[in-house]
Amino acid sequence: MAQDDLQLMRDLVDNQPDGFALPRHFYTSQDVYEHDIKAYWNHSWIWVGHVSQIPNPGDYFLFDYAKESIIVVRDREGEVRAHMNVCRHRGSRVCTEKQGNARVFSCPYHAWTFDLSGKLRGGRAMGPDFDPSKYGLFPAQIRIFEGLIFVCASEDAPPIDAGLSELQTHAAPFDFANVKVAHEASYPVPANWKLALENYMECYHCAPSHKEYSRSHSLKDPAEMEGLLEPLQERSCAIGLKTEEVNQTGTDSAGPAADVYWRRYPLFEGYQTGSKDGQPLAPLLGTLTGFDGGATDMQIGPLNNFLIYADHVVGYRFVPTSLQETDIQIVWYVRGDAEEGIDYNKDDLTWLWHVTSLDDERIIRHNQEGVNSHRFEPGPLSDMEWGILTFYHSYLAMI
Repeated sequence: MAQDDLQLMRDLVDNQPDGFALPRHFYTSQDVYEHDIKAYWNHSWIWVGHVSQIPNPGDYFLFDYAKESIIVVRDREGEVRAHMNVCRHRGSRVCTEKQGNARVFSCPYHAWTFDLSGKLRGGRAMGPDFDPSKYGLFPAQIRIFEGLIFVCASEDAPPIDAGLSELQTHAAPFDFANVKVAHEASYPVPANWKLALENYMECYHCAPSHKEYSRSHSLKDPAEMEGLLEPLQERSCAIGLKTEEVNQTGTDSAGPAADVYWRRYPLFEGYQTGSKDGQPLAPLLGTLTGFDGGATDMQIGPLNNFLIYADHVVGYRFVPTSLQETDIQIVWYVRGDAEEGIDYNKDDLTWLWHVTSLDDERIIRHNQEGVNSHRFEPGPLSDMEWGILTFYHSYLAMI
């Protein structure tokens, strides 16, 4: 039966019309979901955190998706490493605490013990011919971009380095390496991960679905935004920002899931940042000399999305936990030396993307409910949904 289900998926891929949403099978089949994890998630770069979360040797945290778990740790030499959280003996989880500081990683089942580097120090009572050097933790690939940590569970990761190099000059003034986590939040939604991700990739829904966001962000109306771009570019240059776009997506990228994207767009008049009243929320980031009234969309691979204001950064990821269960995870970053209660108020900082994410949970949930119907047929995508087509390019190529 599973083979038939995946064959149906392949037939649908071969016959997918340009400019249309995916058929319901992609959001309702357990076999397709498991194939998504194996063929797409395990072979994609995933943003898992920031170096500020593991400042000292032995500091670690776990990142989980689907049935996978990855240990991200700073080793004794100060290098950041990533290991699959699977014991090489009989497969137990080695690390069971979500974060902490460890001298070594000791499997709670049979006490196989691993260095922070992943090497097996020894297995108990394994006999004289046992070679520990063959049984270290499986490594995950890792990239650190301006302090942001990305991992890939596969040896065959998308070729992202050239794209990161191009983004670096645009990101440098914000000094992401010296930010810290101000708040993290999770918004579980009963929907397939692709519906959650697709929702973020278009602003066709912004005006009808996000009233608070639409008061301040011009992305909801491309025609209105167009007239605000030139003044924004002048203001952005004045505070030390580059204004050119980076758009290596779809067929322009180095390969499937190697997309990178950078675009700064204007907020409406009276808004300096993503706040309720338009006023600043936190100290300026990096070397910026003022507020330009803009926001930047940054994408690194299709799975990792960031919204960058002059005074804070909001990171978004849509983590699958089962076929129709997705964890919308949001992280707010501020300048590393900013103090809560003095330099920023957490409730004010998180207000906009908290209420917007509550909206998203509602509309994505209703979207899945409709897609589950036997009468659902994919409709044509609008010009404002071009980001979904970009995602389809990598997704369909990789599955």
